[in-house]
Amino acid sequence: MHLFYTPDIESNFELPSEEAAHCVKVLRLVEGDKITLTDGKGFFYKASISFISNKKCIVDIEQKEKQEKFWTGHLHLAMAPTKNMDRIEWFAEKATEIGLDELTFLNCRFSERKVIKSERVDKILISAIKQSLKATKPILNDMTDFNKFVKREFRGQKFIAHCYEGEKALLKNIIKSGEDALVLIGPEGDFSQEEVDLAIANGFVPISLGKSRLRTETAALVACHIMNLTNQR
Repeated sequence: MHLFYTPDIESNFELPSEEAAHCVKVLRLVEGDKITLTDGKGFFYKASISFISNKKCIVDIEQKEKQEKFWTGHLHLAMAPTKNMDRIEWFAEKATEIGLDELTFLNCRFSERKVIKSERVDKILISAIKQSLKATKPILNDMTDFNKFVKREFRGQKFIAHCYEGEKALLKNIIKSGEDALVLIGPEGDFSQEEVDLAIANGFVPISLGKSRLRTETAALVACHIMNLTNQR
């Protein structure tokens, strides 16, 4: 199945330039060929190509179908980005394939990276929903200061994973199916003790992801997988 990302398909029947180029130059499709589109908002569209040129691809919509998410609740992962962008992009791709609703990058005290190129990460998300045949693209937020983020209202379960001593339950044992969930993952140097205390004061529950020592992107992916599996329909 040829799947194309067309966020404005309800009002514009012309494929975005990058998608049109892939359609024309890579797949070499022609007028009359059938393709499938997604708006990233939960819908697939069956369409046929009505006009195609070197730079343009216009379609006729034949059918609109809603795809229910494979999981319940709103799953939000907030993490400190790694210094290496390749590892961030790897996580974004794999987490989208598994399934989550929202991704936020946090600027923490010990963060190794203070700037994120959101455009590049967003392209990874688009590619991942197409590869995994999902009709919903995760929300990608701009880099956010940790202290401000933890004070925001979030209706649902809130967890913070950290490596300090103290009572911490395994995420898999306390997360509740069917409820919105937000998990915070710190940088390689962990959250500061002050950040952990601030999060707890704002309703976040300390959790562990297991006994293994994990890199930031691995811990984030484990948390994403636990949230998703717990909430599978």
